[in-house]
Amino acid sequence: MKLLPWKRADTGSGSQTSPFEELVVPLLPSLYNGAFWLSRSSANAEDLVQETLLKALRGFSMFESGTNFKAWIFRILRNTYLTSLSGLAAKRTVALEDELNENGEWGPAQHPEGAIDRQSPELNLIQMRNRAALQAAMEKLPAPLLEVLLLCDVEEMKYKEIAIVLDIPIGTVMSRVARARAKIRRSLMTVYEPSREITR
Repeated sequence: MKLLPWKRADTGSGSQTSPFEELVVPLLPSLYNGAFWLSRSSANAEDLVQETLLKALRGFSMFESGTNFKAWIFRILRNTYLTSLSGLAAKRTVALEDELNENGEWGPAQHPEGAIDRQSPELNLIQMRNRAALQAAMEKLPAPLLEVLLLCDVEEMKYKEIAIVLDIPIGTVMSRVARARAKIRRSLMTVYEPSREITR
C-alpha cells in the first residue's frame, strides 16, 4: 500500500492529525470511486488519487477555510485526470450536442435543484443486490455524462458544487444530469423489462 502524502514516519513522539488530514480522510473512498470511474482501472485510480492528494496538499495553503473542501479537491482530481493522456482524449469526446436535453431538444433541461429526486431509480438500483446491470449501463455513458451522474446521484453534490468541480454553467450541469439519467433508464429498461408471453 502506498504511503499517503501527509503521513510521516512514526518518531515515537506521538502523532497529531493535521487539518488537511481531517478534511481529506473521510473523502478517500469517494475520491477513489470517482478516480476509478474516470480511469476505468484500479491501478490508475490509485495513482490518480495519490497525485490528487499531493497536489491538494501542496496547494492547501490556498484553500479558503470554511468553503467547500469536497468540491475543491474533486476539481483537483478532475483536472489531474484531464492532464493525463486518457483524460485529454476523454475531454475531446464532448459532443456538440452537449446542450441537448433528454428530449433531444436544444437548451438545458429546466429542473430546479429542489425538484431533483435524490432517490432516483439509478440510485435505488445501486442499493439492490444486482449491481451488474447498473455498472454496465454506466460504462456506456460518455465521460461528461458519467461525471455529472456520479457527482449528483452518488456524491449527492448540489448543481452549484458540480458546476464548480466541472467548471461549466449550472444549466449545462442540469442538462447533463437529465440526459445521463435518461440514458441509464433506457439501458435498465432493456434489462429489467418483463418478457411478455402471449397466451391464447
